[in-house]
Amino acid sequence: MMRLSRRLWFGLFLAAVSAQSGWAQKALTWQEIRDKFEASNPTLRAGAIGIDESRAQEITAFLRPNPNVTVLTDGTQIAPFGGPWRPFFSTELATSFSYLHERRHKRELRLESAQKATKIAVSGQADLERTLLFTLRMAFNQTLQEKAVFELAKENLSYYDHLLDVNRERYKAGAIAQVDLDRLELQRVQYESDLQTAEVNLRTAKIELLALLNDRSPVEQFDVTGPFDFSNQIAPLDEVRQTAVDTRPDLKAALQSIDKAQTDHKLAIANGSTDPAVGAVWTYNPSFNNPFAHQTLGASISIPLRIFDRNQGEKLRTQLDIARNERLRDAAEAQVFSDVDSAYATVKSTVVLLQPYKDRYLNQASRIRDTIAFSYEHGAASLLDFLNAQAEYRSVQVNYLNLVASYLNAASQLNHAVGREVIQ
Repeated sequence: MMRLSRRLWFGLFLAAVSAQSGWAQKALTWQEIRDKFEASNPTLRAGAIGIDESRAQEITAFLRPNPNVTVLTDGTQIAPFGGPWRPFFSTELATSFSYLHERRHKRELRLESAQKATKIAVSGQADLERTLLFTLRMAFNQTLQEKAVFELAKENLSYYDHLLDVNRERYKAGAIAQVDLDRLELQRVQYESDLQTAEVNLRTAKIELLALLNDRSPVEQFDVTGPFDFSNQIAPLDEVRQTAVDTRPDLKAALQSIDKAQTDHKLAIANGSTDPAVGAVWTYNPSFNNPFAHQTLGASISIPLRIFDRNQGEKLRTQLDIARNERLRDAAEAQVFSDVDSAYATVKSTVVLLQPYKDRYLNQASRIRDTIAFSYEHGAASLLDFLNAQAEYRSVQVNYLNLVASYLNAASQLNHAVGREVIQ
């Protein structure tokens, strides 16, 4: 009974380890990779802190000026030689309070300018995320491509090993010569080399993807999954262009920069106005003969005479800044159309190349390979025909996988140009 119990516990332990290992090697989808990237990438997190800093500037921009309080004493007497010293007998005490009144909505305009600077920072963060996600998607596509090439290399090697087993039996039966069998076995080196190269490339692609994710997990416990295929369903170019104009964060930031420049110009005009300082004064003077006039109240207003300083240079600079940002907006819009048109043309061109592969070339290559292999096994085809058919099948399959990877990269480029995923 004790022995059975130990075996049971040992089986449960192995099952738990296997389950944990399987969970650790769970293949991540693109959405899971993206969520993990957005949560852990240090560059994105630093950009988010920059937005918080910009919001802190809004607090500073809306601060009110502090009032001034002044306390003044005068009239303290110094005793003459031999006379009584009464220092506080006629001491005058004066207290004044003043506050600067900002005219022309300077404080509100400073807050508005700071808020628009925060909006620009948010758009800049979105544009940074757009660029980093493009890099991440390219690395993800590269990993999918290397996985597909690795699986193809394993399939080719397995198929070729099966053919070698058949031809070894034919050699034993005297159907082929020793030199033909040697040439067939020597050709296996190419398939072994393809498999090793594909394994190294897959491992390298995973390492690069892990680096982008800021993940220190072992490569053996990391895997991705996703469709490695293409689609010929693409929205019309005009629709894609309009989506890009509505979505691109860098274009949005250019428009927001114009709006902020206009607010800064209003603030420069407002800063050219004078701000009065309003004050109140209370005094105490016991030296007055009138006992009811010892305490007095007064009011004051101070208006700066800005004869030479009317803020003309800042007014001109902010006005020119509006025109500069308008030109930058035009350049950003032209860049958006250029990016979209170029990526769209690449996607369409890649689909044109891929469609014949899917419709004809893949099936033809497989059919030719199997037919020549069957004919060679029955003495109806030469060894050279057999090797050429194998090489052609391998070349067609690899070309197709490379074209699919080109399509996925072109689709990622189009999504990057638009600012959101228009091709999944």
